[in-house]
Amino acid sequence: MTEGVEVHQAQPNSTDAATTAVTRSRTSSLQAVETDPGSEEPDQQEEESSSFLEVQHHSKVGADDSSGVPVAPDGGWGWVVVAATILVLAMTLAFPSCIGIFYTDLQNDFQASNTETSWVPAIMMAVLHAGGPICSVLVESLGCRVTIIIGGILSGLGMAASSFAQTIVELYITAGIITGMGFSLSFQPSITMVGHYFVRRRAFANALSSIGTALGLSTLPLLANYLLSSFGWRGSFLVLGGVLLNCCVCGSVMRPLGAKPKTEARTGEMDNRQLKTNCLSISQEREGLKGRLRTTLSTVMPFLRRHMAFDLLCSHPYFCAYALGVSWMMLGFVVPLVYLVPYATAYGMEQDRAALLMAILGLVNITVRPATALVFGLPRFRGSHNFAYLFATAVLINGLSNCVCGMATSFPVLLVYVIVFGFSMSLIGSLLFTVLMDTVEMSRFPSALGLISIMESIMLLLGPPLAGILVDSTGQYAYVFFACSVTGSTAGLFIMLSFYWLDRQKNREVKSSFAHKDTNALKPSLKMTIDCDYTPVPLQNNNIRDMETDV
Repeated sequence: MTEGVEVHQAQPNSTDAATTAVTRSRTSSLQAVETDPGSEEPDQQEEESSSFLEVQHHSKVGADDSSGVPVAPDGGWGWVVVAATILVLAMTLAFPSCIGIFYTDLQNDFQASNTETSWVPAIMMAVLHAGGPICSVLVESLGCRVTIIIGGILSGLGMAASSFAQTIVELYITAGIITGMGFSLSFQPSITMVGHYFVRRRAFANALSSIGTALGLSTLPLLANYLLSSFGWRGSFLVLGGVLLNCCVCGSVMRPLGAKPKTEARTGEMDNRQLKTNCLSISQEREGLKGRLRTTLSTVMPFLRRHMAFDLLCSHPYFCAYALGVSWMMLGFVVPLVYLVPYATAYGMEQDRAALLMAILGLVNITVRPATALVFGLPRFRGSHNFAYLFATAVLINGLSNCVCGMATSFPVLLVYVIVFGFSMSLIGSLLFTVLMDTVEMSRFPSALGLISIMESIMLLLGPPLAGILVDSTGQYAYVFFACSVTGSTAGLFIMLSFYWLDRQKNREVKSSFAHKDTNALKPSLKMTIDCDYTPVPLQNNNIRDMETDV
């Protein structure tokens, strides 16, 4: 570095200023390297920085995995991760729709009402989404791969145990809580891994991975109907429990981008935590009850901010509007999937044709979602900020389509309903996580997803039982679909109008800031022109001086 400085100082006079600047910058960088004890080993720094790529989702630089093979975002092993995510979503998010196939048998076997039976898919879907914070903690401590494997084991054991249930309450615990928690631990880390591997093609990857839900909707109802006719609902639950164990296989290929942080860094973090804990304990002893409360809040608030992102509800208006709209949408979004088969069979349709409607719904999703993935993957759509409006439009169409189902019960009418509902559902599934990733930073995506999942779980827990109460009180399934139409259409309008109003406010602020900058930049220029008009100019020519005196 010293030789480089001497060479630059020997440059010609015309470039002295530039070389001096370069020399100073290099000298300062040399001093920074000498003063920084951790910079003596650049290879070690690269390894440590690459180990944190699993947290820094939006990083565009490739990393080395544990085997030393470079893994580049937007490709490479990421396509294997997408394929595994497709299978995980097929076995988790689409699985509650299968309960509609067993709805009548469960109701007759346990002598339960519509409200009591509807709690089984309601609890399953609610726990599936409410397990976000627990899933976030496990992902942070164990990683996505181990968390998905644990979820596959839980879901398989839960469905296998539910085949031995003797009461409806036992079914709530096994098929609802245990299986639902396994679904939550499987699907959320899979979505997060897709966000790790893809940045520039994120919309395409998310839309492609959402094909898994369509794949499950088209195959699981047919499989469940075949198993029900062959083995009954108990044997079907046992077989489906074995199918869900394949989530463990999918989780095993979820290879993290970088190696785990080294033990030295972890030891340093633990020392800092212990030091903070000791300081807090000392202050707690001094201040008494107030110190204990402050200590509790200082521990709880960072946990909530890291895993549930409650602060975004107050500080991020876009996220607040999106979270409220999606949560309200979920109140009636999955109810048609649960009640479509009972609705069709109650009016004389055969069980096989009713199950065929669910399969057609899945086929429509399989057809539309790859097409949307290809369209959203085009260069003109990359980095687009209009995905939120397209998502809101799809939610509005999805809600209005439920009115078609409530008007008639013939197979052609229900077929039209299934096609329209499946098309809008495909757009919703393709853009649900993409809009969230565009709304918040990727570093906050897991916690934001956990908070939205909890808000969704409350609505998913209330939706099917409220629909069951409506059916028991009126004796008509049509009112359920009309209610779902109201919730879906209002949710779509709320998201659309909220984002439009926020965009207008943001544009006004940008225009006002630019106008303020322009006025501030204009004032010094006016001052300089005024000063130049009255600045005396030395005149060397006597003729020019005489001309000025004459003038």
